[in-house]
Amino acid sequence: MTISGTEIQRLARRTAQQLPGVDHGHPFTPGLDVYKVVGKVFLIVTDDPGEPVVTLKVDPAHGSALQRSHSSIQPGRYLDKRHWSTIAAGPGVTRELVEDLVNGSYELVVEKIPRRHRPPTGDVAPSAR
Repeated sequence: MTISGTEIQRLARRTAQQLPGVDHGHPFTPGLDVYKVVGKVFLIVTDDPGEPVVTLKVDPAHGSALQRSHSSIQPGRYLDKRHWSTIAAGPGVTRELVEDLVNGSYELVVEKIPRRHRPPTGDVAPSAR
C-alpha cells in the first residue's frame, strides 16, 4: 500500500530513532532534520511541508534500480547522486520499503565505522539493499 509523504517522514524518523547509537539535530539548517550514527549522516528528513521527502544513503546499484522502478525515488538532492536517494510519496513506496531503506542506510554507514567505534549493538536486521 502506497503511503503519503508525511507518513514516509514519520516512519523514517521512527525507524531511525530505534537504531543503536543514533542522534539527530539540525546542523545545516532548521528545515533539515539530520540523523547520524557516530557522527556520520545516514538520513535527512526535509521539514518543508510542501515537499515531504527523505534522503538516505543507498548502495549505488540498488539506488539505480530503485530509481528505475519508482518514479518518486530520485538521486539524492544536494548530495552525491550515486550514493544517496531522495524518496517521495508515489506508486510502490510502501511502509516496508521505507523501513528497509532506513535500515539499509544505517547499515551502510555503520559498515564504514571502525569496529571499536561502532554502537554496541550496531548490527541490525539485514535489509534489501
